[in-house]
Amino acid sequence: MSKAAELAALIGSQTAQGNKNLVKNGAMVVAQRATSASGDTTGTVRTVDRMNPEISSAGTWTQSQSTDVPSGQGFVNSFKLDCTTADASLSAGDVVIFGYRMEGIELQRLNYGTSGAKNTVLSFWVKTNKTGNYVVQFQNIRSTIRTCSLLYTVSSANTWQKVEFPIPADTAATFDNDNLLSGILYWWLASGTTYTSGTLNTTWADRVNANNAAGLNVNLADSTDNEWYITGIQLEEGDVATPFEHEDFGTTLRKCKRYYELLDTSIYPLDYGSSDVLSNFTWTEQKRATPTLSVNTNSGSVSLYPITTSGGYIYKTSKTYSSVVGMKGAAEL
Repeated sequence: MSKAAELAALIGSQTAQGNKNLVKNGAMVVAQRATSASGDTTGTVRTVDRMNPEISSAGTWTQSQSTDVPSGQGFVNSFKLDCTTADASLSAGDVVIFGYRMEGIELQRLNYGTSGAKNTVLSFWVKTNKTGNYVVQFQNIRSTIRTCSLLYTVSSANTWQKVEFPIPADTAATFDNDNLLSGILYWWLASGTTYTSGTLNTTWADRVNANNAAGLNVNLADSTDNEWYITGIQLEEGDVATPFEHEDFGTTLRKCKRYYELLDTSIYPLDYGSSDVLSNFTWTEQKRATPTLSVNTNSGSVSLYPITTSGGYIYKTSKTYSSVVGMKGAAEL
């Protein structure tokens, strides 16, 4: 093949394309909130941006940004779940799930619900001391939820392994074209019989709770020795997983700020003397939706008006001296 032909093939290949990965922060490098959060019994995003555990009556956990990574793959961080209070006897509806949530607008490129729907492949690296069969699942959140899942086996304890999940196209149902929750990736780590007593949907089908984690034969919550790591999550168009798309930290941070932003505290404190108006502010990135704002002050109190996806204003609610020393805005799915 000539050099020109080689170049043309490279340009036309997925490996030459930017933004092939539909998962933001799949290398776990951004953790704006904290690098560790303990005492977790319910889940939600508390450390690594965009990564959303869901826990229901299944032990107590510490989630953290770890530096334990697969060797030679270019990763520097992983997400870790560590069981700190065990639950060896799960009730029917108890679960431990690791999740990643997506807006419908970012899934339109897959053309679901049409004859031109595209196949995708999910790949990731995982490590745990708990061997056995696990389930990873893609959900399309609609009035009638649809799912497609893979049963995979961890056969070597405490060893990083790569998992690849070819996901067939779904010509029967679209993803909603909006900024709301439309797609979820779920890694099932522990579950009661409510979600394990059926038959796994290995092609797209309407959700039946009993089918969600069918075949899962481990309970990651059954011992305080248990821990689970993941990194290198990539969801891309095609039939074969390609090498992970590493991107610069600034690009990943910008993508994450659509959902959560910790404003640079070096900009604050701001105080305009005796005026009731302390400051106005603009987010560095437009938010997915109107965010929930948290403000820290060094004294006094403040009120907030108006808060929009692009910014807002801060007012004093008392005449005492008050300066803004920290601001956080969350617009998670």
